[in-house]
Amino acid sequence: MLEETDEGEWGAVTRVTLVEQLGYAETDRLLVVNSDDFGMCHAANEAVWRSLEGGLVTSATVMMPCPWAYDAVKRWSTRQALAVGVHLTLTSEWENYRWRPIAPVAEVPGLVDADGFLWRTVPEVYEHATPEQAYTECRAQIELARRWGLDATHLDSHMGTLQVHPAYLEVYARLAKEYGLPLRLGSQSDFAAGGYPDIRSRFAADGIVFPDELILPERRRPDESARAFILRTIRELPAGVNELFIHASLMTPELQAVVPHGAVRAEEFSLFTEDGEIREAIAARGVILIDYRPLRALQRRR
Repeated sequence: MLEETDEGEWGAVTRVTLVEQLGYAETDRLLVVNSDDFGMCHAANEAVWRSLEGGLVTSATVMMPCPWAYDAVKRWSTRQALAVGVHLTLTSEWENYRWRPIAPVAEVPGLVDADGFLWRTVPEVYEHATPEQAYTECRAQIELARRWGLDATHLDSHMGTLQVHPAYLEVYARLAKEYGLPLRLGSQSDFAAGGYPDIRSRFAADGIVFPDELILPERRRPDESARAFILRTIRELPAGVNELFIHASLMTPELQAVVPHGAVRAEEFSLFTEDGEIREAIAARGVILIDYRPLRALQRRR
């Protein structure tokens, strides 16, 4: 993300990188490690909290429609220095564990299925709902978090619903500007591949702050373990502000009943709390771990 300013007699353009705007050197490598799905269930809350307090996770985002969201926000209230944002949630994907919208159904009828729950998949949201209904529901989620006392540091989008459709991206930008909050945003290469090469420049022109690079799980090679992928990611981390997201959870009977691939989430928790080699790789590479608070401060100064 770049900021342009005119300088000198000839109106030369100086391009200032995001990392420099945050007070670091242009060559510094910054990394946000965000744990998504805070509030989804008790197993997630326990793992996310431990990861924030003593692990390498630097921020988390709460799923406000979920049953354990209240517990997540109340935990944050005891340690308000920790960076916690809102994981804007328009889908409810699990087989037997579902949640409903925060907004009255009469205001967001296209967001719910025949059973009254949020749709399981992103295409179903696009088929049945409207961007305005998505805005209404996302705003209701942010406002509920505020009523419970959360001073959100940023926004991101569960299952990417607000990131892969132009009209829903406009909702995402609208919320970021309205609340003065930075966003998780796909990398330039990912948007270009999807046919939207100008999204990041348009968001930046609106004064929205977002990391330079989003590291997606899809970059993991077929023969690569989760641990090897993380180590390679750290060793290849480019200069600038990067974001890596995980889904930390404890392996409990609750998690096993909810999530078919719970072992993946439990492994991510372990890697970012207990793995000494990952800590050593971060130190060796000179990676600076940050959260979203300086990005929020930068956005609100604009």
